[in-house]
Amino acid sequence: MHHTIFDTPVVNTLLRAFSRFTLYITGWKVEGALPAHAAKSVLIAAPHTSNWDLPYTLMLAFSLRLRVYWMGKQSLFKAPFGGVMRWLGGIPVNREQASNLVASSAQAMREATGPMQLIVPPEGTRGKTRHWKTGFYFIAQQAGVPIVLAFVDYGRKVGGLGPVFEPTGDVERDMASIKAFYAPIQGKNPTQFEA
Repeated sequence: MHHTIFDTPVVNTLLRAFSRFTLYITGWKVEGALPAHAAKSVLIAAPHTSNWDLPYTLMLAFSLRLRVYWMGKQSLFKAPFGGVMRWLGGIPVNREQASNLVASSAQAMREATGPMQLIVPPEGTRGKTRHWKTGFYFIAQQAGVPIVLAFVDYGRKVGGLGPVFEPTGDVERDMASIKAFYAPIQGKNPTQFEA
């Protein structure tokens, strides 16, 4: 995987302090911690209903001392901001040519040296959708890593890491359990989120 802001010790330390301070003065609380066995993991990014989700997610990642990569639509990576988005951990996704995305992401996770958390929004869009994509599930399964139920709850002004979920192979039942965790969590635009 490419070099990111999370691999830059001085900047990372400064941004961690900035993130913790900003979250504190705006009334946000950070919950959870990443267990050692989930140093390599897939993090669900839900609910995803606003462009504000990215800055909050990055501040939470700095506060929790994570080393994240996140998937975003390809248009976010056009000039002049493409390099910055990649430095922030972004991985561009072409939704029309995402056929090998699961396999290549799982391989990158297996080959990564050291901690790596891959953030995947299961809704695949900020707009309202009733269907969650299952790519995050199969990336975790093929990479042999757990899924961490990460969240940004605008209703309670709390963000962080929830339970660690081990895929069982029963996708339908596992998705129902995962969605149950997210049911009470409120996105920035709550009418656009349905777990």
